[in-house]
Amino acid sequence: MASTVQSSQQGTRKKSTDSAAVVAGLRESISRGELVPNQRLIETDISHEFNASRATVRAALAELTTEGLVERIQNRGARVRAVSVAEAVEIIEVRGALEGICAAKAAELVTDEDIDELRTLARTMTEAVTSGDLLQYSEWNKTLHRRIVELSGQQTAAGLISRLRGQNVRHQFRLVMQPGRPSVSLSEHVDIIDAVCARDPQRAAAVMEQHLQSVADAIVKASDSPRQ
Repeated sequence: MASTVQSSQQGTRKKSTDSAAVVAGLRESISRGELVPNQRLIETDISHEFNASRATVRAALAELTTEGLVERIQNRGARVRAVSVAEAVEIIEVRGALEGICAAKAAELVTDEDIDELRTLARTMTEAVTSGDLLQYSEWNKTLHRRIVELSGQQTAAGLISRLRGQNVRHQFRLVMQPGRPSVSLSEHVDIIDAVCARDPQRAAAVMEQHLQSVADAIVKASDSPRQ
């Protein structure tokens, strides 16, 4: 049976008996789409992969279940939880409220050095879309959202947003290949950067919330496509 964690990670992540390390490793694999929705998570495989006891693995799976990344099926064990389109939209809408707060606070606290970083990121994202490197653009997309949250200093929101993003990774990844979506998304991200760099909290919150509503609308549209 195939290992539950991709071999590409074996050389970069040390094995550990620590429950937190198992949680982090599985969370990363789910976020990257290496563990797919409804995939069974077999305790013996995970135990071998991380050199962890079965008790440690069970504790890790219990924590990921609480986060909404894993679900337990009676008499069938644990599996990666599948998120419906309706739930994905709800998650995005909650993120919109949280990330709007973060964008406003980031606009209040942003430094000149931060502004230079954000402007550089805007150029890098533009280059990725122009060159058609959509997977790299997706990575820069996540970087921007993460940096806005970090600049805000909102630790409570950061933890909640991280969990919500993990649950929605499959739906958002599919948007990368939706025709025309990267250009729309890029324009929205540039608006967010402009508002934060202008130190305009109200506008920063508004454009962030508008962007994430646009993401929610795109998820619905993608789900209706006959190719999905």
